[in-house]
Amino acid sequence: MSDDDTPLARELAEITRRRAAVEGQQLPLPERTRVITVANQKGGVGKTTTTVNLAAALARRGANVLVIDLDPQGNASTALGVEHRAETTSVYDVIVGDAEIAEVVQRSPDSDTLWCVPATIHLAGAEIELVSLVAREQRLRTALDAYLAQLDHDIHYVFIDCPPSLGLLTINAFVAAREVLIPIQCEYYALEGLSQLLGNIGLIEKHLNPDLRVSTILLTMYDSRTNLANQVADEVREHFPAETLATLIPRSVRISEAPSYQQTVIAYDGSSAGSISYLEAAGEIARRGAPA
Repeated sequence: MSDDDTPLARELAEITRRRAAVEGQQLPLPERTRVITVANQKGGVGKTTTTVNLAAALARRGANVLVIDLDPQGNASTALGVEHRAETTSVYDVIVGDAEIAEVVQRSPDSDTLWCVPATIHLAGAEIELVSLVAREQRLRTALDAYLAQLDHDIHYVFIDCPPSLGLLTINAFVAAREVLIPIQCEYYALEGLSQLLGNIGLIEKHLNPDLRVSTILLTMYDSRTNLANQVADEVREHFPAETLATLIPRSVRISEAPSYQQTVIAYDGSSAGSISYLEAAGEIARRGAPA
């Protein structure tokens, strides 16, 4: 066996080919802002990782992208390198207070076309405070619509990162969005709770936001060496053939490492398999366009 015919050599050659393909892509920009909520009430499915890396991938391909961090843990804010200490004015002040998004938005140091509305720990109490507020389900949408209307440049994509629950923060995200992206990990119990999530999305669509649709399902934490991962991928594609992206996000040390450096994997290691996979997924999302 020659050195060029080893499994490692074949893997490196494939990564090189994929990298060249994504770098040569010209992605279409949407005619109007696509507002996408990334949701799954199961924790640990790659929700925040997917949010920040798709946002960074689209920004790298020429789009103007805004990420709204609605998770009190603030992990999306961390990965995008923006300030989110307790005293930072944040999305909490927008939803519960009277702050405007323009007052709290920060540009990510990794890209001139990537912005973030950060989350702070104060968001942990927002669920209780929202209960008594007028139009409590509409507060994020009202603020986002006002922000987009006053900008002197287009925002092509807005990604909203949700907490792993179905409370008022997630409802605000669903009401503000037109699309839902659901990350599903290629592991046992992957589809557990999905019917409940889809049922809640259906209720939001019926009563609060008739434009809401599940547009995209992304398979994450894929390990091609296991039969289970392939079985889960096949099962998800069987149930959701139109929504499921062809791209699979692999289990990757680089993806896991990047947040500890306050970076997305796109910025941390743009030539890694994980980075290329998110660039490919971003390309699919861009080419699909908004759902009819």
